[in-house]
Amino acid sequence: MKILITGSNGLLGQKLVKLLLEKEGVELLATSKGKNRISNKEGYQYQSLDITIKEEIINVVNEFQPDTIINTAAMTNVDACESDRELCWDLNVNAVKHLIEASKRKNTHLIHLSTDFVFDGEDGPYKEEDKPNPLSYYGESKYEAEKLLHKSNIKWSIVRTIIVYGIGENMSRSNIVLWAKEALEKGNPLTIVDDQFRSPTLAEDLAMGCWLITKKQAEGIYHISGKDVMSIIDLVYRVADYYGLDKSIVTPIKSASLNQAAKRPPKTGFRLDKAMNELSYSPVSFEEGLTILSNQLDSN
Repeated sequence: MKILITGSNGLLGQKLVKLLLEKEGVELLATSKGKNRISNKEGYQYQSLDITIKEEIINVVNEFQPDTIINTAAMTNVDACESDRELCWDLNVNAVKHLIEASKRKNTHLIHLSTDFVFDGEDGPYKEEDKPNPLSYYGESKYEAEKLLHKSNIKWSIVRTIIVYGIGENMSRSNIVLWAKEALEKGNPLTIVDDQFRSPTLAEDLAMGCWLITKKQAEGIYHISGKDVMSIIDLVYRVADYYGLDKSIVTPIKSASLNQAAKRPPKTGFRLDKAMNELSYSPVSFEEGLTILSNQLDSN
């Protein structure tokens, strides 16, 4: 099976490369913008790819002829999407148009990563059939890409996920779990929202969900996330408890007081029955995820 990954330098991209290298009979092409940031260069090909340039996508797909493309590349900084709408649309919508067109020519299965931010957060946790109603430009762009897939005549899957955490190499951005751990270790006073609820997702679990979809050639929408729904402040408290750090430095605040550029959904979280039943998806608990993280940090 020939698999092409976009955004392989990102956290999920890196975990997918690692996971797919362990699978028999997989030929892998990892692509990202710029040079390969993964230290292990063995067992797969790497190519620089700008997904906003249609010709580049068409050429790479024509040359490699993948059976499956897993599109993990996106602009995910929610506030930056609000201020730089053109770049957001280019990366999150136009790039998906190009990937659909390239997939159509080769009858390729396109697996596209989406987000809980397509929902307004008034009625979480959500199942796959629930109606999206994005509150931010980021959410709008991701929902627009979903609609393009629905309208296309290709084999497609949408993988919606929530707050991905884990350890990657040479990452351009951190994630909330590592950030919270570091801030708590430094003893910096923290103000954290207590009125937003999410299901943090271990990057390894998300990579496994993508692989299960690939292997089964499963089509449609799948919710792939962690299984524990918690408030953001509870997430930080749980990190503190796990590492035995002082949580008295954490002060709760309301989202409204942050004046963030983009509006966030108050409560998301996913119902995972479909992924569990159809794919045998089995995510770890949040504390189990922290143990996996700790073991990786210790071995680095």
